[in-house]
Amino acid sequence: MTTVDGARRPHGEGLWRPASGCGPTCLPPRAAPDVSLPRRAGRLLGVLGMLLVGAGMAALLPVLPAADRRVALRGWARGTLRALGVRLVVRGRPPRRRALLVANHVSWLDILAVLAVSPARMLAKREVRAWPVVGVLAAAAGTVFVDRSRPRDLPATVARVADTLRAGHPVAVFPEGTTWCGAATDCRPARGFRPAIFEAAVTVGAPVVPLSVGYRYAGDPSTLPAFLGEETLWASVRRVLAARDLTVAVTVAAALHPADGADRRLLARAAEAAIHHAPPRRARLPVPPASPVPPASLVPAVRPPVPAASLSGPALDLAA
Repeated sequence: MTTVDGARRPHGEGLWRPASGCGPTCLPPRAAPDVSLPRRAGRLLGVLGMLLVGAGMAALLPVLPAADRRVALRGWARGTLRALGVRLVVRGRPPRRRALLVANHVSWLDILAVLAVSPARMLAKREVRAWPVVGVLAAAAGTVFVDRSRPRDLPATVARVADTLRAGHPVAVFPEGTTWCGAATDCRPARGFRPAIFEAAVTVGAPVVPLSVGYRYAGDPSTLPAFLGEETLWASVRRVLAARDLTVAVTVAAALHPADGADRRLLARAAEAAIHHAPPRRARLPVPPASPVPPASLVPAVRPPVPAASLSGPALDLAA
């Protein structure tokens, strides 16, 4: 479920389908599998089993109360990560109320990681709906689908996200619009976080919660799980299944509370800075002079992501 990404196009192919400059050179060199063939087969069987569980959940999710639906989705996502052999570490406190969750996008594993931390209704490309099992589960979970071939539908998509937030449901989005390795700055999507979807949070007055997703392999930062270039999903899945000590860490940064009439571009830059630990980029479009709200108050100052050492309570560590 690679959301509103294409991750399959050269740099600069239109505003609606952003692309990164990442490719095979961003991935670690090929090496012998860390785990034995029987264990890899066992992991694969476990993943297939979780997909079957997901198919069964698809029939139940629409009739479950919202709280039970979130518990079921969280449990399924954590179980699937465990079946893949991926350890989950969570730092910070996920929101318990409606919020627009925005995260960087490295891999198909990001979706499982976000759902395992804070079950939300995802924004996904329309093609996902036709995927076996996954599409049915995504639809049952309330996913907002977007047709990337129809740019004129973007305002309607933003309106659907706003309606979902207004109804009290959290929504998760990957505003970079494509996957990238997360390591080499020269292949980062050129335009960064796309601001359009942030308008939904401004319209409703919902907080924006940045989520930083990072991966470690054998204790060191790694691009091993990245899903890039022309690589097939199966090739990426096989690489993950063969890894012995793979960890995904999700850090929940401080929420951003947009003021009424806030500039979505400034809000997008603030959220991006909270995730990538960089100063916000200057917004290209200034605040209209007629605005009754001073520009400095449109978006509050970005509070830096909370370091793991200063968090109250231990990090959640789920071993595979």
